Amino acid sequence: MNIEMLTRFFMWCSIINGGLLTLWSLVFWFAPKLVYKTQSKLFPIPEEQFTVVFYKFIGYFKMLFLFFNLVPYIVLLIIK
Repeated sequence: MNIEMLTRFFMWCSIINGGLLTLWSLVFWFAPKLVYKTQSKLFPIPEEQFTVVFYKFIGYFKMLFLFFNLVPYIVLLIIK
């Protein structure tokens, strides 16, 4: 495995995970009632608590995305 392959790997990981993060954020931003209605069938929690849990989930996912996908990709671009 060389640097080129590793760079492409992290590029695609960043694109896919960045797309998922954007999609989840947009869906929750534009249709929070729909998300709650759908998820409350599986997880019966109050709407206020669900909102907090979902924002935490998006925040944690964003941190993981930055640290484990985007930063390694940028570092590989710099050292290439």
